Amino acid sequence: MSGPSEGSARLERRLGAWDGALLTVGSVVGTGIFLTTGDIAKALPHPGLILLVWLLGGLFTLAGALSYAELGVLFPRAGGIYHFLKEAFGPFAGFLYGWTSFVVIMSGGIAAIAAGFGEYLGAFVPAFAGGRVLVELPFGSFIWRIEGPQVAGAIAILLLTLLNHAGLREGVAVQNVLTVVKGGALLVLALLGLAGTESVWREATAPVGLSPRALVAGLASAMVAALWTYDGWYALTLSAGEVRRPARDLPRGLAGGTAAVVVLYLLVNLAYVRALPMVRLAGMTRVGEGAAEALLGPSGGRFVTGLIAVSMLGCLAATILYASRLYVPMAEDGVFFEVASRVNRDRHTPAGALWLQGAWSALLAVTGGYRALYTWVTFAAVLFHVATCTALFVLRRTRPDAERPYRAWGYPVVPVLFLLASLALTVATLIQNPIESGLGLIVVASGVPAWLWWRRRKGAGLRGA
Repeated sequence: MSGPSEGSARLERRLGAWDGALLTVGSVVGTGIFLTTGDIAKALPHPGLILLVWLLGGLFTLAGALSYAELGVLFPRAGGIYHFLKEAFGPFAGFLYGWTSFVVIMSGGIAAIAAGFGEYLGAFVPAFAGGRVLVELPFGSFIWRIEGPQVAGAIAILLLTLLNHAGLREGVAVQNVLTVVKGGALLVLALLGLAGTESVWREATAPVGLSPRALVAGLASAMVAALWTYDGWYALTLSAGEVRRPARDLPRGLAGGTAAVVVLYLLVNLAYVRALPMVRLAGMTRVGEGAAEALLGPSGGRFVTGLIAVSMLGCLAATILYASRLYVPMAEDGVFFEVASRVNRDRHTPAGALWLQGAWSALLAVTGGYRALYTWVTFAAVLFHVATCTALFVLRRTRPDAERPYRAWGYPVVPVLFLLASLALTVATLIQNPIESGLGLIVVASGVPAWLWWRRRKGAGLRGA
């Protein structure tokens, strides 16, 4: 259960700043940008406030990226947040994050993205259409039905896992291509909506017409939606062990990719409020398709449906790539499945972690179990962000002489702003979903017996040696 021996296969440092930026963009841009503006418009039915929410959410996210970049450069290893929490608060804290990530946060996210991709793929491939049952497995009086989107999602997970197993360059190349395609298509949609923005400017600067209480409540609800749409920006820190020059490339890739997403999201939302009247936009579920149809006609909706499928596939590829790196150091520390420590000697990819993650994620996708689990863990996921940002301050105090080639820009103000935003999101999530938040903490708590089991097994292994 010990770490790898000298001369064993290791991950290679082959990611540059450009790869890091595209990985960041690819990890963030999934389906949220096509859907959540309707919820934000329902909470704040005013173009100016909608754009303000996306700007504030972007600035808070950028503050997080600038803060996490210091930690990533301080510990440029595969696993990112696992190391940050372990070094600041002890091995148990890092393990709880890694365990919860495997059980739900990362694996559940992969399953959710994959199943969503299957839903949109079904619009073009009838065999995977929603509601079409492909497999029926009877278990007594219960019949387990597996539908097309679930099968398509599981297949996508396994194929992308195989691609990432083939090599880092192969996995990154596909992820980069998908990111450029979806980013370019989103930019085209945004530019089409820029024509005639004079009227949008007039509406955006018009009086709000909301009471102070309604304004505060609306801002809180809207910020939750926006910040979750920005989630995934920390991806590069988990792949820090493969960044070529961490001191230079990691901050550039992390901050540059996040900044690009902020600009892209603002432009796309400008197109939304330009294309759709507020009465229609408020509460609309499929905002991207509605705006494209308004700008391009019926063919526009079809275009965005395809774009969403590509976007989800790109997000899935990025998540499979970076999330698998989290489990390698855990296994090397003897607190996770030993198979996850195995790195392919020829391809230098975390083969064991990739297939372990792929199998569990595919199972969640076909069973639909991710739906409940991913909702439960929302509260816990935000708490880990609070803990990780706090780790920055703890490590500044406990390791003042550590070499820091990059220091968080605007410290301590910028990290404090991100910490306050994370705390506010934690409170809002707890208020909005108290039952799911409690169940999420139970998922985290399930790591306690797992931790004790692995520690006992590790101790037995050491005694046997």
